[in-house]
Amino acid sequence: MEQRRSLKVLWIVAVVAAIGSALALVVPPREYPDVGRVAPVYARSAERLEVHTLTRGQTLGELLARSPLAADQQQGFLLAFREKASPRRLRPGTEVSFRWRGEDWLRGVDVTLNPDETVRLTRRGNGWESAVVSTPVYTDTIFASGTIETVLWNAVVGNEGLHDLPAGDRAQIIHYLDQVFQWQIDFSRQIQSGDSYRFAFERVVRPDGSMRGGHVLAAELVNQGKAFHALWFDPNGDGKGTYYDLDGESVRRAFLRKPLEFRRISSRFSGGRFHPVLKKWRAHRGVDYAADSGTPVQATGEGVVQRRENAGSCGNMVQIRHSMGFVTKYCHLRGFARGVHVGSRVSQGEVVGYVGMTGLATGPHLHYEMIRHGNHVDPMAIELPGGDPVPTDSWTQWAGEMGPRLDLLNRMVDPLAGFADTRIAEEEESK
Repeated sequence: MEQRRSLKVLWIVAVVAAIGSALALVVPPREYPDVGRVAPVYARSAERLEVHTLTRGQTLGELLARSPLAADQQQGFLLAFREKASPRRLRPGTEVSFRWRGEDWLRGVDVTLNPDETVRLTRRGNGWESAVVSTPVYTDTIFASGTIETVLWNAVVGNEGLHDLPAGDRAQIIHYLDQVFQWQIDFSRQIQSGDSYRFAFERVVRPDGSMRGGHVLAAELVNQGKAFHALWFDPNGDGKGTYYDLDGESVRRAFLRKPLEFRRISSRFSGGRFHPVLKKWRAHRGVDYAADSGTPVQATGEGVVQRRENAGSCGNMVQIRHSMGFVTKYCHLRGFARGVHVGSRVSQGEVVGYVGMTGLATGPHLHYEMIRHGNHVDPMAIELPGGDPVPTDSWTQWAGEMGPRLDLLNRMVDPLAGFADTRIAEEEESK
């Protein structure tokens, strides 16, 4: 009985399917009329944007006073803004963007505090709400190489491959390179024509193409035929890594080569020099750096402040005691950095004062001295003590990361290879 029912059901299904197929052959497909190309429809924007720039002496309140907002609305706006920032600290050039709905309904305002932060105020009924909006960023890697004709600054800033980068960002990259190689090379005096450079730089970029920050991944600087390498290694992944050469030795030294960045040496260490003020020959036991008044002066090594005083002909002076019998002195300062007192500990690179012309000085400059075991030494000629190598327990990780870091440089065989970024490189590798 059950078998007969199953056969009957199958027979009915087959008949229905056959009828459906026949109808599909008889009934023609539905046709849709061709209306041709339709003219575009432009929708009106939901809001109107009006951008103002604060001029010198102009306040945010004065800018609001020119809007149709009632006095109580202006007061509520300023109260909401003060929850996130101070209106008094807005500088000339600050962009204030008004977002209008219709002709007279102000629905929101954006006040740009800096390239990375904007205070967004939104109208809620009869009041205002404020929030700080961070500028979105992305990360990429740039590569550059070239030959130095005069100075490294001109070589990098004028690198055609870096023309897409804002001039300020190119200058910032030179600063990063100086921070990496500052223990090996003095960019202000040791760079010679014919030297070359290669580097890979990882940067954090804003939507407008400007750089928020970054660090050198790998770099090579050939100076007078000698190649200096620096490879970034961060075993803990906390951003507190440092740089090592190809042998795993730290590029850091116990002392910086110089207490100022990119400054001209006006007088070298000498056993006899004609003093411009005293008008007589006497020993010059340090190095003079010509610099503008107020230029920050860095401690060249970690240590403890021994003296912070006006020292007669030396003018305002800071003296720091370091390990291994070293002492450094910084003279003719205009003033001392905040927190620098006798007995305070300073770190390498920390600002201890500012260039001036106190004491016996004909113009603003820094007189820098280095003393070891009581004897003056030439800061430019002494072999500086080295830093710690790659930690033993991180050597396996270092060995695995050194190759890829070095490959970043080897992709630029020709010093004039120019510029690329990771997105282009990844596309080429995927082909």
